[in-house]
Amino acid sequence: MSNSTAFAFLAARQSYPAKAMTGPAPSRSELEPILQAALRVPDHGKLEPWRLIVLERAALDRLAAFAEQRAAETGLDAEQAAKGRGQFARSQLCIAVVSAPVSGTKVPESEQILSAGALCQNLLNAAQAAGWAACWLSGWPSYDRGFLELGLGLAPHESIAGFVHLGTQGTPAPDRPRPDLARVVQWVSA
Repeated sequence: MSNSTAFAFLAARQSYPAKAMTGPAPSRSELEPILQAALRVPDHGKLEPWRLIVLERAALDRLAAFAEQRAAETGLDAEQAAKGRGQFARSQLCIAVVSAPVSGTKVPESEQILSAGALCQNLLNAAQAAGWAACWLSGWPSYDRGFLELGLGLAPHESIAGFVHLGTQGTPAPDRPRPDLARVVQWVSA
């Protein structure tokens, strides 16, 4: 059965720039159904090889300061330091999607990591379908082990699939050019 409303939503979907979001962000009661919908993600073996960390204002302020500290400790330039700090300082609400592959299973780690990426996309879609602005970011804090382990408490085998920022849309964002179907799709008939 087709769902023309859902198809139209997906065909027009675009991320909203995180730095242009305003408040408010979803409350806990508004966020919980979004998270529940986002968790309906492909998960071969039902391993749940991911987890979510909801970062509210005090946590975002702490991570903004810690990103600035880590940038100085690791020798990043002022522009990189500002980007790392700004991602958290400007955010209204952020969900860190943690990729946490389960070892010793028949499901390859690569599929488990892809499941975490699919969770990021589901989170974007669910938040936007609920009327919120949403943007999936990464940046150097996603890859800095010190930031991940000391700032977010990640275990050594865990990584960040994405930081999904939520808020209220400010001024409308122009759509960006989309890929040319003829350039990125190969049809194989035999």
